[in-house]
Formats: sequence, C-alpha cells, structure tokens
Amino acid sequence: MAAQTNPPGRRPAAGPPRPAVLTARALNRATLHRQLLLARSALGPKDAVAHLVGLQAQNTRPPYFQLFSRLEGFDPAGLSALMESREVVRIVTLRSTIHTHTADDALTVRPLVQPARDRELKLFRRGLAGVDLDRLKGITRALVEERPRTVAELRTELLSAWPDADPLALTVAARCALPLAQTTPRGLWGRSGQVTLTTLEHWLGRPAPATPDLDALALRYLGAFGPASVKDFQVWAGLTRTREVFDRLRPGLRTFRDENGVELFDLPDAPRPDPDTPAPPRFLPEFDNALLGHADRTRIIPAGFAGRNGKGNQAYGTVLVDGFLAAIWRLDRTGDRATATVQPLGVLGRADREAVAEEAVHLLTVMTEAAEHDVRFAGFVDFGE
Repeated sequence: MAAQTNPPGRRPAAGPPRPAVLTARALNRATLHRQLLLARSALGPKDAVAHLVGLQAQNTRPPYFQLFSRLEGFDPAGLSALMESREVVRIVTLRSTIHTHTADDALTVRPLVQPARDRELKLFRRGLAGVDLDRLKGITRALVEERPRTVAELRTELLSAWPDADPLALTVAARCALPLAQTTPRGLWGRSGQVTLTTLEHWLGRPAPATPDLDALALRYLGAFGPASVKDFQVWAGLTRTREVFDRLRPGLRTFRDENGVELFDLPDAPRPDPDTPAPPRFLPEFDNALLGHADRTRIIPAGFAGRNGKGNQAYGTVLVDGFLAAIWRLDRTGDRATATVQPLGVLGRADREAVAEEAVHLLTVMTEAAEHDVRFAGFVDFGE
C-alpha cells in the first residue's frame, strides 16, 4: 500500500499546543506573589491565614513573623486576638505538623489529611499491640472534652487502661484518631503556656462538614502556591495518590512545564508576574510556608544553597534577596536592645546589604518592644547553639 501523503498545499494537522515553559525565576515571582511576599498585602490577619491555607506553626512565634513579612501594618496582637476568640486555631494537619488555621479551615482540612494520620499510626503499631483503637478514641474524647489535658496527663490516663503499651505510641494514636486542637494561652503573642488539648469540635463549638472537598483544597493550594505539580501538592499536604484530583480539575486549569519538563497546573486567571519584577528583601521565620510548599524548592532555594537553611531538625530564619534564599538570620534580645544577626550564604553587594538592613530594622521595630535596635552582618555563626 502506498504511503499516505498530504494533499498539495495542505499542512499536517496540528496537535495540541505544547505547554509554555516557566523558568525558575518565573516560578519564583509567581510564588512570591501568591505568598504575599512580592509586596505586602492590605489583607487582615484572618483573611491572610485563610488565603495561605494555614501557617506552619511548629513553634509558637513563626506564624507572627510569617504575617509580619506579608501584611501592611501588621500588629502581632491582631493574630493573638483571633486565637483567643477561637477564630484561628493551632492543630496538627498538613505534613503531620502543627498549623495555625482559621476555624473554618481547621474543620475542613483536618478530615482531608486523615489518610496521612492513618499512615503515621501504622508506624507505631508494635507499641499498640492489644490496644482497642475505638476504645482509645472514646476514652481520649471523654478526657479532653471534660477539660483540656496536657500530653502528660493524657498519657497517664491511657497507660492506666493499657499499661503494657508504649507511652509515645498511645499519645500518637490519640492525636491521629481525633482532631486535637491546642488551647490558649498556648500560641498567644507575649504569653506562654504548655500544650493542652481538646477536640477541635469542642473547642470551636461546631462539627466538621460532612463531606470535605479535596478538589477545593487543591484549587486553594494553587491559589497560594501555584503554578505547581501534583507532587508539589502531595508534599505540601502530606498526601499520596492525588493525580486523579488534578485529572478531574484539568479542564478548568492551565498547564505549564518547568525547565525539567515537569507538568505544572495553575488557575487560569492567577497572577504570573514578569520574572524581572523587583522583589524586596524579606525575613522569614523557620519553617515558613513558602519554603515548604513544594517538592521542588529551587523556585526559592538555589540549588547551591539546598540544606543551608537548617541543621539537622533545626531550621533557621531565612532572608530572601531578589526573591531567593540568600542568608539566614537570628533575633536576640539583651535588656532593652534587640539584635538581628544576618549571615549571608554568598556575596551580598552593598545595595542588597543596605536593603536587608533596612528591612531588619523594620522587623525589630514591629516585632520587638526594644528601644535599641542593632543589625549585624556576620561570617559563620552556629545558629544551632
């Protein structure tokens, strides 16, 4: 049979257009815009927490510093008041870590990440031999809804029911089986308090929705972290097997490729600023959302600086210059003097050092009550000390 040819004057049928390629710098500017780091936002703290789908809150102070770098006129007392009024709450959700969420998001996100809690629980199954998990769940609920309990109190009560079980495994099982919220004063600005727990529904006075929507969470993720890959979403959420979510959403999304050929999804009308858009210096706390929201973090962390923003399990505060990780920092207070120590990871030119110093003074002014402010640029400093 003769090979088929196209009629004279006719071109072969064109296939679907190839997705545009987004450079690391283009992804950087898009992510900074979504993360409210390209320019400070006029949003209030509650709306910002909602837009960002929560703030990593492994420690109590980072959420406040996250919002300082993102919001105009931020006052730490504003977020603290929201926590006291239970409009935002601290609870283990994404990546099995504590996050500060709005009350609405805590109720919807926590059920969606239950599969991750179930996987975590399997890691402790040897220490739970003979433990009836339904009974453990019931005992835990009764205890923490009677009054908020410390972890030690909860462990002691559960050990009385299962004296041969591993104590750590029992408390992990309680946290995985039930949505346990941290009660105030834990997490309030300028105050301290040990962790005390009760169920999220009891703390907020209302139940979680009957049918939480994973598709809606994926769309909100793209709004705050996109453009992003399926793997990016999975790393952010701590979930697996979410390809089908993006396949369902694909007709309503735009697709791109990164420079390695990885498919990226995005909301069709989401902002994707020019890669040359100026990005002012920003001081981020340890475990900032912007650094943890993707599997491929080169959109903010240059390949040569991978792993330089932490040591072991200890993360450092980071400084973005021109949108990318360029230094680590630490805040110290001695008497009435607050000092920001900045350790560049590479060479910072004079203009960049001046801009970083100016932002550091702004941080010290807003986030401390010290009368005297000092900014130091240092060589190697062991921030883990």
